[in-house]
Amino acid sequence: MKFICYKKCSTCKKAQQWLDDHKIAYEARDIKEENPSKEELRQWHKLSGQPLKRFFNTSGLQYKALQLKDKLPTMSEEQQLELLASDGMLVKRPLCIGEEFVLIGFKEDTWNEQLKPTC
Repeated sequence: MKFICYKKCSTCKKAQQWLDDHKIAYEARDIKEENPSKEELRQWHKLSGQPLKRFFNTSGLQYKALQLKDKLPTMSEEQQLELLASDGMLVKRPLCIGEEFVLIGFKEDTWNEQLKPTC
């Protein structure tokens, strides 16, 4: 399982601690150092079953600076994927990616349900 995070993000730290506490193996990847590619994002989007908008970090400075709240509705899916792939700080985190699922952000109840920890 991949765990895509930003080391300075408090929510990512909580999620990583949750994975560690539940002894769930993962491969950590810092989104700032290794931004997801357009193809990765495309695959994760399909696997997640969520709208592509959910992959945007709507509380981030970059999202606000680019005024994406107003621009996203008029952008094509390809344009949105290109934008996400251009800057990891635009991507909502953490991302937890398994073979059959993608979890966007950290909601403990959802993670409990999806990952079925054995604690």
